Amino acid sequence: MNRSYTGANLPTLRSHNAALVLDLLRTAGEAGISRLELAEGTGLTPQAVSKITARLRAEGLVAEAGRRPSTGGKPRTVLRLVPDAGYAVGLHLDRDELTGVLVDLAGTTVAVRRAPLDLGADAEVVLEAATRAVAALVLPPPGPEHGPTPSAPEGGLTLLGVGVAAPGPLDHGRGVLHRVTGFPQWDGFALRDVLSERLGLPVVVDKDTNAAALGLALRARPGGGSFAYLHLGTGLGSGLVLGGALYRGARTGAGEFGHQTLRLDGPPCSCGGRGCVEALCLAAVAGGDLAEAARVLGTGAANLVGLLDIDRVLLGGRVIAADEDVFVRGVEAVLADLARREGSGPAVPVGAVAGDGRAVADGAAQLVLAPVFGHADIAFPGAVSGAGAAEGASGADGAAGGSGGPLGGFPAVI
Repeated sequence: MNRSYTGANLPTLRSHNAALVLDLLRTAGEAGISRLELAEGTGLTPQAVSKITARLRAEGLVAEAGRRPSTGGKPRTVLRLVPDAGYAVGLHLDRDELTGVLVDLAGTTVAVRRAPLDLGADAEVVLEAATRAVAALVLPPPGPEHGPTPSAPEGGLTLLGVGVAAPGPLDHGRGVLHRVTGFPQWDGFALRDVLSERLGLPVVVDKDTNAAALGLALRARPGGGSFAYLHLGTGLGSGLVLGGALYRGARTGAGEFGHQTLRLDGPPCSCGGRGCVEALCLAAVAGGDLAEAARVLGTGAANLVGLLDIDRVLLGGRVIAADEDVFVRGVEAVLADLARREGSGPAVPVGAVAGDGRAVADGAAQLVLAPVFGHADIAFPGAVSGAGAAEGASGADGAAGGSGGPLGGFPAVI
């Protein structure tokens, strides 16, 4: 592959304290923030902040943004994050479409690419499509139809890694697909390591619904609470955020919402079961009965609310986007009925995720960026917190490394 990018070799990103500083710099935006404010916001000493910011400046991650008047003494130097000092790629491998995004350090999506995809094709075909998507995001062909793309510095863009979101079930910790619903031939395929070897970059693999839920949780912080993200597209699944952190379960298999059985003698589902929420919901959609599809989705959502006592339910996916009002009202009606029966107070609120169908891909990029800014506790609860702990990622050699998780030195040197 003719690369127009380089892998990151930024040692400061491995420091938890540096991640705290970077997060405040990103929050401050173009206006910037002084070293004194960084010390106050992080709880670090001014001397520690000075050393960290000096390293960040040397690595091109931080630059001066001017000076501010001081109440006494010389004016304070203001620092800002350099958004184009690094990027992450997010890939959403859907059953029939690939969506890729390029996200800078400020969290801005600067390029988007979409292409048809047959997830039932040979693994080599899917891997080649993913490889082409990364190349197109970094150096696309000219023309306005391809959307905005950052100008690459000499030597190419610096990519911190690639987050890949795919249908489940899968093993996030090892980056291995299981019997993807409808495509059992993927069972046991080590997508993370194979793609990392091909791209020469760290790769993180997670379920599509988890990726979307992560992106939503990061936008809602602090105080993101607990919610379920229900994604209805080519399939149906959920991403769970409990206590502000993404919940995957002991075997990273949580969120297989679409395969809870609602009707014991119901129609066959592609998972091999019968009467699953997914089968009933998609059958109603195919028959043009969106109100029934919303009622079925609401029934499944009510089970989640009763089981987990979550704060809210968020809906997304292409089927939801095609008629948000019908689905929001339908799910709301079922949850309102649940609240009346329980006498538990107001019904759990329901909302649709705004956007243009990029929630999963944008969230996949956050699988890479979240630890860089000190949010490993949200993205990878249970792993060592800080920029150096990205659970479930592999380096360019496809091997686990470092302490406290599969990739202790994320991002990797390549």
